[in-house]
Amino acid sequence: MTVVLIALVVMLRRPLADVLWPETRVQALLGQADHALHEGRLDATDGTGARQLYEAAQALDADRNEAAKGLARVAQAALRAAGQALQQNRFDEARAHLLLARELQVPRPQADALAARLRAREAEHAGIDGVLQAASQAHAAHRLLGSEDAALPLYQRVLTLQPTRIEALEGREDALSDLLLEANRHLQRHELVEAAARIAAARGFDAGHVDLPQAEAALTNALDARRRAGARDLARGRLESARSAYEAVLVALPEDAAARQGLEQVGIGYARQAERQAADFRFGPAEHQLGLARALAPQSMRVAQAEQAVARARAAHQRQSREPNVPAREREQRVRALLAAMEQAETKGQWLTPPGESAYDTLRAAQALSPDHPAVRQAAARLLPAVRDCYEDELRANRIRRAQACQQAWQTLQPRDPALADVRRRLAEKWIAVGDERLRAGEVGFAVDALGQARSLDPLANGFSEFEQRVRSVAGEN
Repeated sequence: MTVVLIALVVMLRRPLADVLWPETRVQALLGQADHALHEGRLDATDGTGARQLYEAAQALDADRNEAAKGLARVAQAALRAAGQALQQNRFDEARAHLLLARELQVPRPQADALAARLRAREAEHAGIDGVLQAASQAHAAHRLLGSEDAALPLYQRVLTLQPTRIEALEGREDALSDLLLEANRHLQRHELVEAAARIAAARGFDAGHVDLPQAEAALTNALDARRRAGARDLARGRLESARSAYEAVLVALPEDAAARQGLEQVGIGYARQAERQAADFRFGPAEHQLGLARALAPQSMRVAQAEQAVARARAAHQRQSREPNVPAREREQRVRALLAAMEQAETKGQWLTPPGESAYDTLRAAQALSPDHPAVRQAAARLLPAVRDCYEDELRANRIRRAQACQQAWQTLQPRDPALADVRRRLAEKWIAVGDERLRAGEVGFAVDALGQARSLDPLANGFSEFEQRVRSVAGEN
């Protein structure tokens, strides 16, 4: 047994030794750290620096104070190294050593004193007066931003070295005032991107500038106005104008959630247009509208439904053009079979799915074979009222998913029906009401889904904004 244990120790070597005799490992690390400190290897990314070795020893045994004392010696050594580098005008090296000393909590007065000496030496070396003069000349030439020799970067360079230099502070303040005036002129010309860029730059140079709050408020008002314009254009069906408005907001404010949602609604609007074009067998315009819809709302279920509608219309058109000479008896038999399949699909509530077997698809197939057949005309006349009744019945019963299937069938059967806007609004409001009730019951997932459904139907429906805020608030907490 003893032989086996010795063999295991030999095989596993250091890892097992670390477990059985941690003191040995700590002592080894402390010795390596002392050696690294003696050689001047204070910090190393590969773990061989004095700092890393002392920290490793400290992690193994936090109760011993040798590692803490060693780290304090590293901090003082880093401070001395920074001073030596400063004497030789190696400013980057001096800054790196000073940073290490601060990270290891060297006494702050010592670090601050060396930092002041570093700034003064850099200023002397850089020729601060010359930099100030160049900044003033750039300011006079209205070159405020855009290059390293523009006024604001030059003033900032001076202030980095001499934070209290009055000429630089006053020059920067005046230059920022001029920059914010430029931003205001861009806002007056409705150039949101240019204005937003200048305001962001001003905030980066001095977040406490006296003119900044007013400029930011003006930008916020301009963005709000553009969002409202987008919403108005969207509600009136002016999709191109709505798209331009929302995209202008996003270029100025890329993370704006309202503008992103607005663009998604524009995409859904294009999807509806694609359905209308396909219903008239105008597949070129339909594909164009569908491409716009995919680009703006790639994840929208409504766009996927439009794709299916266009595909069905294309298939029906192909059948109609492919089978003009079907014998009369065979045509009659096939029409009767299709109408029987349509009735079965109606009974099951399969208005649009499954593809090829739904009530809508079988009706279109029958219409392609014999559009003037009396039974086909009767079926077409019966289907739309049936879909409307289905929508009303399911909505009253709060079966909103089935009501939405009926709404989609209605949309597909008669895409130009002016009543559809009210149909979508009512269904969106039902999603909001049911989603809010389930949210109060703690069903956050359902509420998030309900919010998405309502948004795809009508984001201007009553209560949508308030419901969206509640969902986001609760979802953000989970």
